[in-house]
Amino acid sequence: MTVPFLDLPRMHQPLLDEIDAAISGLIAEARFIGGPAITAFEQAFARTCDVKGCVGVGNGTDALTLALKVLGIGPGDEVVVPAHTFIATAEAVSNVGATPRFVDIDEKTYTLDPKCLAAVDTTKVKAVMPVHLYGQPADLDPIMTMSKKHGWRVIEDCAQAHAARYGERTAGSMGDLAGFSFYPGKNLGAFGDGGAVVGNDLELLDRLRRVADHGRQTKQAHGEIGLNSRLDSIQAAVLGIKLKHLDDWNRRRARAASWYDERLAGISGLTVPYRAAGRTHIYHLYVVLVPDRNALQSALNEVGIQSGIHYAIPLHLQPAYAHLGYAAGDFPVSERVTATCLSLPMFPDLEEAQVDQVATAIRDHMRAGG
Repeated sequence: MTVPFLDLPRMHQPLLDEIDAAISGLIAEARFIGGPAITAFEQAFARTCDVKGCVGVGNGTDALTLALKVLGIGPGDEVVVPAHTFIATAEAVSNVGATPRFVDIDEKTYTLDPKCLAAVDTTKVKAVMPVHLYGQPADLDPIMTMSKKHGWRVIEDCAQAHAARYGERTAGSMGDLAGFSFYPGKNLGAFGDGGAVVGNDLELLDRLRRVADHGRQTKQAHGEIGLNSRLDSIQAAVLGIKLKHLDDWNRRRARAASWYDERLAGISGLTVPYRAAGRTHIYHLYVVLVPDRNALQSALNEVGIQSGIHYAIPLHLQPAYAHLGYAAGDFPVSERVTATCLSLPMFPDLEEAQVDQVATAIRDHMRAGG
């Protein structure tokens, strides 16, 4: 039996009639940009994130770029970014003309290690961008304390953390602003690209909405140079329908993760995900560490089990950032995780029998000396 890494068709099947009706209505009205579908989704997603406002934008990278832009981050500024995350986090910093200042990650949660903030040059750093990686929130309290001390802005990268919680607070509700991605494979995914910025400063969000619409003040007047980055109505309608199922989908992901935890326990050389106390992990990805990651991936592939790698090269060693002068060994935890991480199948409809199949294949491989 083949085990897919992600099964979107199965996830969408029960929703297709409702989605088809919503899209057909928008087509009949020729309502593709703006309108009630956008407003309804933004309001619903703001409630989900426990914030006052939400602005839908074109994608997750734009969400982070726009957040930095309206917070006044630009050329000459540095933004602290974990060395282990998708490149979009650092790209957003580069997009506004600032410089990513990479730091290492916590060895258990793989999120930004707050202890590393003590070593950064506080005269150049203007913001910190913690990433809630794989679905688990970063340790925000010490990050917020250090940021308040130095006057740094905090932009949460929530691309993998839809409705994850840090204590009693929801991911996206703690920083100055937060960016979300609705890439199709996310826990809340669109039928294409999409993103959002959320926060509690409505004046700041109003400005961000204008900047995302070419800096428009009126139909003809543009107060500043902006971007063209709007969430379209069809994507908003799809997201609004899927949002009603997000909590259930997250619970089912957590159930599948518990099956993995039980069946993979005690395998020598294999590290399963760590759940930090007081944080709700939504398991966008279920990532294990194994010394010979490539050999295990090949063995799984041979028996029809799909897997992924998130991510194989830490940001400080990416060719795109070679000009910053970082070298191998600068961030040892990030380098160890990127060299050994493997993402196992994870989606709400993952069956217990499928988890059994994955776990059995892993045990067999590891016992054979893999």
